[in-house]
Amino acid sequence: MTGRTGKTRNIFLVWLVWPLITLGIYHLVWYYKVNREAHDLDERIDVNPAVSVLALALGWIVIVPPFVSVFNTGDRIARMQRAAGMPATCNPWIGLILMFVLGLYPLYYQYELNRIWEHYGHREEGARVPLAA
Repeated sequence: MTGRTGKTRNIFLVWLVWPLITLGIYHLVWYYKVNREAHDLDERIDVNPAVSVLALALGWIVIVPPFVSVFNTGDRIARMQRAAGMPATCNPWIGLILMFVLGLYPLYYQYELNRIWEHYGHREEGARVPLAA
């Protein structure tokens, strides 16, 4: 079974610089891409990136959806790590807690994603890679 790699990104640019420059729009684009990369790497990971972004952006009206979405995204990253044949070091509970600490969860999640792409040797985005059974 094979999947497609995602993009290695600078964790500080993802967390602070691009969201500030774009008034928060980049954060939503990044969140969409991260969730899309989960499905692109392993088709067994069921996710609708648009719904994840809507839960994050508009879910504050109901209060709960953003927290569930951030937790589930962390769980998807852990599943991506296992699919790559790595130990699952991404903890969705840490991501959820970091959501309340200066919004640090993008920094943590992107760091964990970059570890996956390092595992595959920083291949070009979209390159086919083998998955663990």
